[in-house]
Amino acid sequence: MTFLFEIGFLPVSLWDVLDVAIVGYLIYRVYLLLKGSIAFNIFIGIVIIYLLWWLVGILKMDMLTMILSQFVNVGFIIIIIIFQPEVRRFLLMLGNTTLGRRTDVMLRWLTRNLDKRPINEASNIEVKHALLRMSKEKIGALVVFSHSFEMESVLQSGIRLDANISQSLLLSIFQKESPLHDGAVVIGKGKILAASCILPITDSVQLPSKAGLRHRAGLGVTERSGASAFIVSEESGAISFAEGGKIEFGITEVRLSELLMSQQS
Repeated sequence: MTFLFEIGFLPVSLWDVLDVAIVGYLIYRVYLLLKGSIAFNIFIGIVIIYLLWWLVGILKMDMLTMILSQFVNVGFIIIIIIFQPEVRRFLLMLGNTTLGRRTDVMLRWLTRNLDKRPINEASNIEVKHALLRMSKEKIGALVVFSHSFEMESVLQSGIRLDANISQSLLLSIFQKESPLHDGAVVIGKGKILAASCILPITDSVQLPSKAGLRHRAGLGVTERSGASAFIVSEESGAISFAEGGKIEFGITEVRLSELLMSQQS
């Protein structure tokens, strides 16, 4: 059977339904990427320009059509330039669902089993105790867990350490007297890779007013990469967790343990 059914005089095939479903899903994913950011307002503005161009073309308003056509003709290039971070996140989202991503997960699983996981578990305990100590003493901190090579530019912005993970080292880094306390600590491959790293800042408008620069940086790095971040507030001592462009405020000690277990790599 060629067609599923007919709507009026229009035959509808299985491929038509699949086409609409795929386009609808892509639009939904784009909406999730842009929701709550300034980029969403820019996107609405671009859509309005396209609608106006279409309308004035129908109404035969030649001068407006000519002017708006200049924007439409370079529209794709403008979108790529303006929405570069969002395009990167979209491609990252697609990449995370590919066979390569699943292969990476399998390799990490095999590596953990070959190492029998004692180092990772011990490292998690060290990080947990450090975060809880800094939370109690209201020491601001930003700890990022890197899970791939996409953090190389962030690592280059800081001071390379390649040190074993320990509570005392993390505490010493984030003490106000330390020259490395500004910026983020990046953890990966079972080591503290770098300190005093500069992270991209999110432009999300959904963050509450209590969220400071550390929270914006922690959220920003998860929007542009597959990393995750733990943030300790200097004002309240509360611990927050960011991943996948979303942030969870005021996590408990039990929740902290769960999240740290999920960061093993």
